[in-house]
Amino acid sequence: MFDFDGVLTNDKTGSLTTTRYLSQRTGIEFSKLQAAFRRFNHDLTLGRTTHAAVWGDICADLGQTVALDLLEGAFESTPLSERMLAVARGLRPRYSVGIITDNKKDRMDALKRLHDLPRLFNPIVVSAEVGLSKHDARMFLGALQLLRTEPEECIFIDNSKDNLVAPHSLGIKTIWFDDEKQDFEALLTALRAHGAIAGDA
Repeated sequence: MFDFDGVLTNDKTGSLTTTRYLSQRTGIEFSKLQAAFRRFNHDLTLGRTTHAAVWGDICADLGQTVALDLLEGAFESTPLSERMLAVARGLRPRYSVGIITDNKKDRMDALKRLHDLPRLFNPIVVSAEVGLSKHDARMFLGALQLLRTEPEECIFIDNSKDNLVAPHSLGIKTIWFDDEKQDFEALLTALRAHGAIAGDA
């Protein structure tokens, strides 16, 4: 099971990707966009609201009207990590390969369509769809039920050590990916140690 942003993508967060794109398209200062989105981020990530519902408030904070349909392009600008996707593809013949992510539903829906993510990843567990975050072990229990497997048979990879606490408490094997260094050697070493890949892979 892979985290999404910072693991399967080259940006640490989806908020970074979205606000950077909108800043480039509109000329609005990046930090101003970040501040406008930040107060809604928690509720969007847990599915308690939608971008469409809060867009008027975001525009009010920005002091100008921004077209809502720019969001689709912002989502689609997400830079996927081809190296990490290659790791996932290498695991797919032998294992179920999935995603567990704290993310907005409309963003993940757009990226599923654009990149046909379900063809490689199943299940894709999104916080906004289940109303839980990766700090809550129930999110991982739900993924285990979908996989019909036991915790000790699973590995979860994330670029945040805080997000490894809940799955580790359940007995899921966890791997921290250093996205700052893009440390694929350490990742492959950890996968070998867990027996997920052969020693010469």
